[in-house]
Amino acid sequence: MQLEVIQSLFSKHKETSLYHRYIATKHIEPLVNNLKDFIELKIIGKSVLNESIYGVKIGKGHKRILMWSQMHGNESTTTKAVFDLLNVLSRDSSLKYVLDRCTLFIIPILNPDGAKAYTRINANEVDLNRDAQNLTQPESKVLRQVFNDFMPHFCFNLHGQRTIFSAGNIDKPATISFLAPAQDKYCNITPNRKIAMEIISVMNNALQQIIPGQVGKYDDAFNLNCVGDTFQSENVPTILFEAGHYSNDYEREKTREFIFISYLESLNYISNTDVTGEDYQSYLKIPENEKLFYDIIIRNAKTKINTEEVIVDVGILFQEKLIDKKVEFIPKIDKMEDLDSFYGHKEINANRNLVLNENGGDLSIGSENVFVIINNEKILLFSK
Repeated sequence: MQLEVIQSLFSKHKETSLYHRYIATKHIEPLVNNLKDFIELKIIGKSVLNESIYGVKIGKGHKRILMWSQMHGNESTTTKAVFDLLNVLSRDSSLKYVLDRCTLFIIPILNPDGAKAYTRINANEVDLNRDAQNLTQPESKVLRQVFNDFMPHFCFNLHGQRTIFSAGNIDKPATISFLAPAQDKYCNITPNRKIAMEIISVMNNALQQIIPGQVGKYDDAFNLNCVGDTFQSENVPTILFEAGHYSNDYEREKTREFIFISYLESLNYISNTDVTGEDYQSYLKIPENEKLFYDIIIRNAKTKINTEEVIVDVGILFQEKLIDKKVEFIPKIDKMEDLDSFYGHKEINANRNLVLNENGGDLSIGSENVFVIINNEKILLFSK
């Protein structure tokens, strides 16, 4: 599809009721109910705390695609894009061919307890993405049952990643990352993985037109306890989507658009192509993610470490905290050392001036600061 067409569809059909980072079941229930005329909707299971897990089926085609989001409750960007996608598929007749050729089964929020509490883990403090083999949790069993019953030809494993990732060894964030998970401990490039790689290559080609150099490849170390590795090992081409950071987009609203573009590009390709895996090679050229970013770096800061006055760089990471049903970003000092090989999404040059914490004291690793004081001036570290 032409990129301009996809961007126009996003602007026209974006689900405006979903915004920012906190997305829980109560936010999506009215949306799935409003789509009842276009989708098959059912409760496919219950969470640890008895929250409903919804399944949405749309389309009547023979190519079956299983998508699940918020397996980690605090990774909501892909969920927002799921509802943008559902709006487009249900309202725009130009995409009828996708629904004629494909059937999508979507779990918008697999971990509703984690979504409600804004945590990665479920209510039993289990990471569902490490429970693919033991299936100890009700949410894990729900996904496995859907996989068994639906028998997908493709799986889309939808996640979000932290702001620390760069797209290779450069000063560009990994705004979107993909992975064709390994299906054996040797990470062999199997025919099954090649199919996933080919689809990722198509999405990457589209994204490079609008975020050049900002697409990364996630680590493919094999772990059979991970859902993507398990499904790949069972010969179902599986793609990991990771929604990452875009400049000044802590709400992940621009990233949401890029994920939407990826959805439509992949669905268009699957609809119109017999994906064989022959065109997988460009996937291998996508740079691997590295952890080279801080949210803020204060360069050339004078401070005290163990009573000794030194000039260092101060690396700050934002802690995401749910406060009054909204995600707030709290700056926390992570490192005080030479950070020449790292980048900041925002950089402040202290010019060897004394840098104090918000109380006028010395900086310390692990401390949270809304602002710092540089040369007697208060510098706000994050503004809403």
